[in-house]
Amino acid sequence: MYLSTEKKQELFKNHGRSKAENDTGSAESQIALFTFRINHLTQHLKINKKDHSSRKGLLKLVGKRRSLLDFLHKREIERYRAIIAELNLRK
Repeated sequence: MYLSTEKKQELFKNHGRSKAENDTGSAESQIALFTFRINHLTQHLKINKKDHSSRKGLLKLVGKRRSLLDFLHKREIERYRAIIAELNLRK
């Protein structure tokens, strides 16, 4: 599998609010996980152009990440700016 448990824990540790491996619920850690999955699916779709079910999954992930980013933008703008800078995302 492309995403091992160790890699997930590393993502949560690096991008979560409490910097703990079990911080799976914070918006920052979920955005980091979605970004990793989006990047993986993007590379997959560059090779497999006719894989439409994966393309649909990619679009759903992008929408979920966008919703979380909008939530952070409305609630806590500083956390939003920090996660955008960490993950090199653009609005």
